[in-house]
Amino acid sequence: MASEVKAALSLDEIWFLPNSLPPHKQDEEHSSPIDRCEMLKLAVSGKEGFLVEPIELERTGPSYTYDTIVLLKEKYPDYHFSFIIGADMIEYLPKWNRVDQLLSMVRFVGVGRPGYSPATNYNLTMVDVPQFDVSSSMIRNRIEQGITTSYLMQDKIMDFIKEKGLYGT
Repeated sequence: MASEVKAALSLDEIWFLPNSLPPHKQDEEHSSPIDRCEMLKLAVSGKEGFLVEPIELERTGPSYTYDTIVLLKEKYPDYHFSFIIGADMIEYLPKWNRVDQLLSMVRFVGVGRPGYSPATNYNLTMVDVPQFDVSSSMIRNRIEQGITTSYLMQDKIMDFIKEKGLYGT
């Protein structure tokens, strides 16, 4: 998805922002923020224009996107940011912290996701990308049930998961 959006919008880079404490998932804990960051680094290693920005791991409390964008704009004042979200998060936008202010600070880019509607009253740039019915929850469930994840993620990430004993491995 990120690669498709990068090409469609001629973006220079895609930054992945692992969060510390997602506000909408505060009761869930599947892996530590550091482990998620390491898995992201493995996923993008060697991919030109794909980076991991750990800015959300450097602060405590819920990882509100508004706070993150404020910090990114302070740290990189000459950059123009876009924020890519799937249709599942598009449906959730009315519940985001300071969503109206956030939408005035960055361009939001939406992509479709099976089972979710991209319809919204918010001003988003929609990008048509191939849709795959794959989610992190589905991958975690497959790992926990001992079902193969081949072709769903890179082998080096599965090796990391096994090494760390994540998701019941």
